[in-house]
Amino acid sequence: MANQRETHSYDNQIDTFAEALETARQMQQNWLTYGIDFVNFYVEDVDGDWLETWGHDEIFGNYQLDAIKEFLVSDDNVAISTRQYLAEQAFLGRSPLTLFDIAVNLEECWRITPADERLTAVIKLLAGEGNSVDTDDIKLLDLANGLQAKLAQML
Repeated sequence: MANQRETHSYDNQIDTFAEALETARQMQQNWLTYGIDFVNFYVEDVDGDWLETWGHDEIFGNYQLDAIKEFLVSDDNVAISTRQYLAEQAFLGRSPLTLFDIAVNLEECWRITPADERLTAVIKLLAGEGNSVDTDDIKLLDLANGLQAKLAQML
């Protein structure tokens, strides 16, 4: 009985693989027959700006990112502290990130599953790429904890 289930599972995988292989062969044949124009069969609006706007939907249609951007420009104490910290880091030449960059990176940090790894990612983000993290920097640690707490409330 168990052996029949395994065989059935393998049959489904073989069928799926055979379909994918046939699709790839058809695509290759279209390429050989039509040259570069074969792309017209597979891409809608091939002459449009789809390549330039690739991924914009993910960035600009993201409610979490919108909430983070609104928060970073708000009068909230943590947002003000974040802007001040970033200004200090920019003055020292450590962090050339804009508020938009910070918002995008914070949204990515929020996707990290274990909360303790999120905090580490936020600390590294605030410290700046390529800069070592000073674990004795109370201001940095407090700011990262505050940002993580605000993200938890907002998202």
